[in-house]
Amino acid sequence: MKDLSPISYFLGISVHRTNQRLFLNQTKYAKEILERAGIPNRKMSKTHVDNKSKLSSQAGPPYSNITLYRSLARALQYLTLTRPDISYVVQQICLHMHDPHKA
Repeated sequence: MKDLSPISYFLGISVHRTNQRLFLNQTKYAKEILERAGIPNRKMSKTHVDNKSKLSSQAGPPYSNITLYRSLARALQYLTLTRPDISYVVQQICLHMHDPHKA
């Protein structure tokens, strides 16, 4: 084994070191997820919880690209490692992974 250098980006996680701390973030990874979803320039929301569900397993037409939906859901699950504030929203998305429909 050899030392390749201090880590800066690995598995979608950016690492920033100071003398006393290690900071992890997934900003670049989050932007890549948005680009894959076709929504690269979305505005941030003050809250992540909408009290009216937009997803349904029964209403509306089926989502056209189930593979993309599931891939994005898995990517968002991984993003919750450094962004636990989005866990509820990601959980709502994952509830419909078996048969997603548009609202």
